[in-house]
Amino acid sequence: MNRTVLAALALMTAGPALAQTASPGPTLTAVRARDAVVCGAHPGSPGFGVMDSQGVYRGLDADTCRAIAAATLGDGDKVRWTLLSSQARMPALQSGTVDLLARTTTWTQTRDTANGLNFTAVTFYDGQGFLIRRSAGVTRARELEGATVCVTSGTTNELNLTDWARANNVRIQPLVFDQNEETRNAYTAGRCDVYSTDASQLAGIRSTQRDPSEHVILPDIISKEPLTPAVRHGDDQWFDIVRWTVFALLEAEELGVTQANVDEMLNSTNASIRRLLGQTGDHGPLMGLDRRWAYNAIKAVGNYGEIYDRHMGPNTPIGLPRGINALWNQGGLMYAPPIR
Repeated sequence: MNRTVLAALALMTAGPALAQTASPGPTLTAVRARDAVVCGAHPGSPGFGVMDSQGVYRGLDADTCRAIAAATLGDGDKVRWTLLSSQARMPALQSGTVDLLARTTTWTQTRDTANGLNFTAVTFYDGQGFLIRRSAGVTRARELEGATVCVTSGTTNELNLTDWARANNVRIQPLVFDQNEETRNAYTAGRCDVYSTDASQLAGIRSTQRDPSEHVILPDIISKEPLTPAVRHGDDQWFDIVRWTVFALLEAEELGVTQANVDEMLNSTNASIRRLLGQTGDHGPLMGLDRRWAYNAIKAVGNYGEIYDRHMGPNTPIGLPRGINALWNQGGLMYAPPIR
């Protein structure tokens, strides 16, 4: 083997060790300049994002934003919340009002192309369902003939409902509202027979009713709703940061790295854990971040399973089992590509 080939092989194998920190792109530069991530958030969706009695915004989407703030700025509290309606959320991201949208937003082909958005990594696999009063005696969606159904405009739910009713020859009367809060209040006040939105949100809405046991979520799921943080087209670095931060939370769960043991895990001999936590490799610098980007995210909010259990799990008022949101090796769909 000649010297030229040997030199080329040496460069190929040494590449990761010689990696330089990538220059910050426009979004990362703006985030660092203001020392905060501006996150487009839901005005109030239990389990995903809602202000508690102390004025702290909590939920799965909220912790996703905190993880990204920790990965980029080293502090999960460096988030500014911009509460957005369904109609305002995408224009706010397109215009640069927010850095990312983590707000129960479904990844669709139109939104991913015509709307100039990039969807990063799914944080919750959902589907549209129906919430109805138990006293109605309805057990399946096809029994909703003639029902008045509350739904919010500017969502995938409105079109899904129309498509489902037509396909199943069920005559319904949609009652459409501009704001989610208006839709919830209309259902609570009895202005409609049924509330239709993502099943996870229905579980949250049911938990806020005066007597949750008087309401039932029908077993029928009529759509696919992969809920995914979104960023603008045109900044691949920021897309990578948001996507790989979500993946890092999933990888941490798979590897058994938690908020409580992450410091201890810095001494692990497991090669995957060492890469995840920045003990080896330049995976953070490749995105313009510190080597401990993932460590900082996990330290701030825990791994994906911890976030899920804290806000959505069986021991919360929402009470949702993991189901398809379990890890791939536990019968679910959650899967992170390798960090290597």
